[in-house]
Amino acid sequence: MHKFSFLIYILLLLALQAKAVVLPPYSDFNHMQSPKHEVRAVWLTTIGGLDWPHSYAQSKNSIAKQQAELCTLLDQYAKAGINTVLIQTRIRGTVIYPSAYEPWDGCLSGFPGTSPGYDALKFAIDECHKRGMELHAWVVTLPMGKWNKLGCRKLHAKYPGLIKKIGPDGYMDPENPRTATYLADICEEITRNYDVDGIHLDYIRYPETWKMRVSASRGRQNITSIVRNIHDKVKRLKPWVKMSCSPIGKFDDLSRYWSHGWNAYTKVCQDAQGWLRDGLMDELFPMMYFRNDQFFPFAIDWAEQSHGKIVAPGLGIYFLDPKEGKWNVADVTREMEVLRQYGLGHAFFRGRFFTDNIQGIYDFAKRFNASLALVPPMTWQSASAPDAPTAIEVCSDGLAWEGDAPYYNVYSSRTWPVDTHAAENLIAIRRAAHSLKVNTHDRFFAVTAMDRYGNESRPLQSHKERAQPTAATQMLACDGTWLQLPAKPSTLDADMVACETVEGTVVCTGPYAHRLNVARLAEGTYILRSLNRKGVSHRLGHFQVRRRL
Repeated sequence: MHKFSFLIYILLLLALQAKAVVLPPYSDFNHMQSPKHEVRAVWLTTIGGLDWPHSYAQSKNSIAKQQAELCTLLDQYAKAGINTVLIQTRIRGTVIYPSAYEPWDGCLSGFPGTSPGYDALKFAIDECHKRGMELHAWVVTLPMGKWNKLGCRKLHAKYPGLIKKIGPDGYMDPENPRTATYLADICEEITRNYDVDGIHLDYIRYPETWKMRVSASRGRQNITSIVRNIHDKVKRLKPWVKMSCSPIGKFDDLSRYWSHGWNAYTKVCQDAQGWLRDGLMDELFPMMYFRNDQFFPFAIDWAEQSHGKIVAPGLGIYFLDPKEGKWNVADVTREMEVLRQYGLGHAFFRGRFFTDNIQGIYDFAKRFNASLALVPPMTWQSASAPDAPTAIEVCSDGLAWEGDAPYYNVYSSRTWPVDTHAAENLIAIRRAAHSLKVNTHDRFFAVTAMDRYGNESRPLQSHKERAQPTAATQMLACDGTWLQLPAKPSTLDADMVACETVEGTVVCTGPYAHRLNVARLAEGTYILRSLNRKGVSHRLGHFQVRRRL
């Protein structure tokens, strides 16, 4: 354990315990095990091309360039273990797909109301799915942008009285029943026409500058009515599509911690924890852009009030940029570590600050997310496991399997059977194809089927048992006490050898010399492997220990 990490932990522990917050038992954060199930998300902002796109699509070549930009970002996300992309789909009464309700946003073509020449939402969905990532359509709900801009102007003209002007901006009226109907229609259109994995509602709350003329209780009913209308239309079409939102990061004042007047429940009428409890939300991404005692106790509150659903707090990594704030990367990494201890996911706001690796946050995420992770299954919607794959075939350059599930997860290890509970054995997730190109030398594989809700089947293992040595396999000389080692090829970088059972258990090691003492091994058949300092191993042959006359 590094002294620096230990000091950070102790200071954090003392600071929080002084305010009666108890952290989990100490563990080495730098070696915290990567869990098999965990949401790791990024908000991909399209307004003004903040995260994407950085060029306009106005011709065949420029379309390809814009699409390549997105693919580069998604590749970066995948390498850092991201499994959920929240892409801004409805921006300010404008959208990034051909809609029957609202015009094109100008971020794609450079001209508001003009098509970029392709369906950006479909393209993003397809590319995310190719990489095993979920895509959630991020829908900005009440804000309509500047009063005279395209989106606000068109909706105001179509539905007089539906948009309220606050300063220079327009907002859909949360107290007008038509707001719930209209937003539900938008979300229904997206769900019906696209293979989205989630509908993510942003700014589903009263504007903080709204002059409330109703009670807070009535205000919460108004916002909840909008949520319920959207939920019902989405779930009626595709019950596996996740409903989520990004509430204010502090739900309400806690018994020992004050939210400083900025919270979801009292200030802006977001009953987000109630939405989890009542099944209106499957997942929350609270905007926890805070530090220290304004973060940790409120994060723990979200964990304790999750009602078995998914919570992945949003982290304000934009504050790592000196132009935005004065945070140190340790402020964020500590938050990620504590969230993991409490079984919570994490979401980065926003994409550019992540892939720009501000203060090394991207590099940290790659280490922190050392193994792939699956999004937790929606067992509250459906808990039935799908049928396992029916056949699997392994060849030298990959494997193929049969089954009728929408997705498959692939696991691999050097031992049989492959442990599908271990995250480090995951090598491909949410794969729609029935094959995978991969080096199969000296590896075993297991494949599970996965349904739309994230439920996994029993694993289908690549072999029922380890193959015994054949006559064609090199049999090494052994007199029961000494094993004669084969000459080491000049191309082999290995200083050690290891003996393992045919089941894959290492039983002895030694230097790569002329011979190895195996007097302590029980009689039986063993496999000899080379072993270098990086842990890379190659099979050298088989040998038998026999001592009977």
